Amino acid sequence: MLLDFVKMNGAGNDFALIDNRARNIRLTREQVAQLCHRQKGIGADGLIFLIPCASGQADWAWEFYNRDGSVAEMCGNGARCFARFIQRLTATGGPITFETIAGVIRAHLAGERVTIELTEPTGLRLDQQVNVSTGTLSVHCLNTGVPHAVIFVPDADTAMVQRLGAEVRHHQQFSPKGTNVNFVQALGPNSIRVRTYERGVEGETLACGTGVTASALVSSQVHHFNSPVKVQVQSGDVLEVSFRESNGVFRDVKLNGPADFVFEGRIAV
Repeated sequence: MLLDFVKMNGAGNDFALIDNRARNIRLTREQVAQLCHRQKGIGADGLIFLIPCASGQADWAWEFYNRDGSVAEMCGNGARCFARFIQRLTATGGPITFETIAGVIRAHLAGERVTIELTEPTGLRLDQQVNVSTGTLSVHCLNTGVPHAVIFVPDADTAMVQRLGAEVRHHQQFSPKGTNVNFVQALGPNSIRVRTYERGVEGETLACGTGVTASALVSSQVHHFNSPVKVQVQSGDVLEVSFRESNGVFRDVKLNGPADFVFEGRIAV
């Protein structure tokens, strides 16, 4: 079987996108992992199918798979890329809505930058004590469509993202599904730098949209930051998170950042 695809990236977080509106493409977990393989496939942090929205709650829907072939509930950078992919295929001019496992996402497009309205975050827990091989970590937790752990560090460059990220991601405190892990450095008022170990990728990515969002929202509680928060990611890009907050409850959460086309092609599966 030959598959037509488009390769895109959102702040360095890269994806293969496939038009499956006809619902005639079915891939196994192993096939998804093969397509996302850096040396043997397209090379991507995730794969996204465009499908019709069966519920009628949105214009479209997606099926989103992590690099290892597992299903993901939500992806912020992927959502921005997905919105531009839909616009390119359908010539949609206004806001675009699409359904994810986490809920309906609304996207507003302005050239190469996209703003997405995220579903309401849940499960804010501050100062959770987690015992790891290096000692006890103070971990803050928030679900921004997928679960995230936020760890503040003095210097993001020296953070042990791969080692500690893997340990926290699989920690029994976050079982059975595990968590994404963000290492966050406060740069100044309303400004942070974030490095993320992503569940399903099982390593550091150049950016994680839901992780950026979780990190910004937790920073508003821990460092008393105000909206909007500027977030520098490992790719060097800067994203922006805006929100309203009252007593630890976040509403009108938006993520703004780039979404770029890289190349398109056809691959045998």
